[in-house]
Amino acid sequence: MPVFVYKAANRRGQTVDGVMEAADARAVVERLHKEAYYPIRVSPHGERPGLFTFGGSSRIRQRELLALTQQLATLFEAGLPLDRALSILHELADGTRVKTIVSDLLHSVRGGASFSEALAKHHPRPFSRLYINMVRAGEKGGVLEVSLRRLAEFLEARAAFNEAVLSALAYPLVITTVGAGAIVFLMTFVIPRFASIFQDLGQTIPLPTQILLAISAGLQTYWWVGALIALVGVLAWRVWTGNPEGRRNADQLLLGLPLVGPLTMKVETARFARTLGTMLHSGVPVLGAMAVVGDMMSNQAVGLAVSRLADGVKRGGTIAAGMQQHGAFPALAIHMVRVGEETGRLEEMLLKVADTFETDVRTDLKRVLGLLEPAIILAMGVLVAFIVVAMLLAIFSINEMPL
Repeated sequence: MPVFVYKAANRRGQTVDGVMEAADARAVVERLHKEAYYPIRVSPHGERPGLFTFGGSSRIRQRELLALTQQLATLFEAGLPLDRALSILHELADGTRVKTIVSDLLHSVRGGASFSEALAKHHPRPFSRLYINMVRAGEKGGVLEVSLRRLAEFLEARAAFNEAVLSALAYPLVITTVGAGAIVFLMTFVIPRFASIFQDLGQTIPLPTQILLAISAGLQTYWWVGALIALVGVLAWRVWTGNPEGRRNADQLLLGLPLVGPLTMKVETARFARTLGTMLHSGVPVLGAMAVVGDMMSNQAVGLAVSRLADGVKRGGTIAAGMQQHGAFPALAIHMVRVGEETGRLEEMLLKVADTFETDVRTDLKRVLGLLEPAIILAMGVLVAFIVVAMLLAIFSINEMPL
């Protein structure tokens, strides 16, 4: 269903911005009229949907969503009603984006909608299906504050894991970028100046220097060929992964790569276990949780395996049997899930699976990067050493010229 961005005003003249899912713009106008709002502007939302995007180019970051959820859970645990808690959050919100979201939620709740309905009705973009389903389960069970606290813990654990992975990757990326930039600078700005000096002398220069000067001249003359090849490669990749089948094939190839494939599978297994375990622990039915978990996978090949796993559960099978049948999941995760199903502690065991594999990912990532960082430094050192030696040989040959 299309998403529309709107700007409306109430009877007091106060304006509100938001997004709404509707069949067309007229349906948005009618719904706003029913809620005593007067539409000022209604336009289709043109951006590609994302998990935490809101409005035109506005975005609500994961940290903002985590802070919002933690504060709301704390206010609920203090015994405040929902509308009062949202009013306080509206006053505490720092950014305009969060204020707009909370204001719209508050208006919907005061209009008679439940919190989960307000999340799904007015903000399908900032709040994922996982978020909405957990809130809905908490409302049905009368334990909304517990669901919000578990949701906050889930978001915090996921953010901590993502930050740990990004922090581990930051150092080798910086080394590679700086080293490559230094080499490109030498080859395109420093070496050409020496090349003109050597040409004026008209003397035969050593072979390493000739190779270096040829590479430098090639970079200066045909740099656009490399840029064109890179652009074509990026466009071809975007076209290939732009359709579901191509994206699944690319993700399947990623899983087959050495080192990267097993690491990616562990990341996806941890995400699968933590998402499913958190939803089951919050009272979401198994089938409903399985339908959401498949959409949460970043690797489409694993997401397809989870969807097939959900089909098997619908036919009466167990989660562990489905995981073993599809063969995409690590053996340890399958055994732990089977033990959880046999002992009736599935959600608890799933969370342990997530903790186990997140720890394994951190350990494996440190081990891989521990080997990669010296290799990058060595490769950059060899290249810089070749450039320096080639230039020194040419300089020594100049000093040997007869006067």
